[in-house]
Amino acid sequence: MTLFLDRDGVINEEIRDGYVLRPDMFQFSEGVLAAMPILAKHFERILVVTNQRCIGRGLLTIAGLQEIHAHMLQQIEQQGGRIDNIYFCPDVDSSSPCRKPAIGMGLQAKQDFPAINFTQAVMVGNTLSDMQFGKSLGMQTVFIPSTRPEVPFPHPLIDQRYQNLLQFAQSIQ
Repeated sequence: MTLFLDRDGVINEEIRDGYVLRPDMFQFSEGVLAAMPILAKHFERILVVTNQRCIGRGLLTIAGLQEIHAHMLQQIEQQGGRIDNIYFCPDVDSSSPCRKPAIGMGLQAKQDFPAINFTQAVMVGNTLSDMQFGKSLGMQTVFIPSTRPEVPFPHPLIDQRYQNLLQFAQSIQ
């Protein structure tokens, strides 16, 4: 099974009306470091799919993003967790084929990991855009209301709702 995770608002605290532009701005969300080893035991692949419009806007370089992700991965691995690959969309244009809810990052993941079966995959995100991305590929969807608690549940795009990634991980242990 494959787990797809959004980054901002799921793995780390989302900066409202802003971006994580340096490793010291990256703050793990509560419970994430405890959740990752549980998820690593349950899922064959853990992939991050993240819209990073800040690159297209010239606020962050790809090298800068890689530095933030290296910092993130190091801490996750120190706790016994793992992320197998990170996909990001730098585009500013909302109609970009790689920008969620479009499925470009999912198709790229399938190219890199041909064994992915989307009907056996789970998408965890904190926006309806993330949920639409998952549903468009046939995945189960899990909504984390970190930044959008007003989103109603039940909702046609949302299969499950948990307060955070650790609650989700504990539900599948």
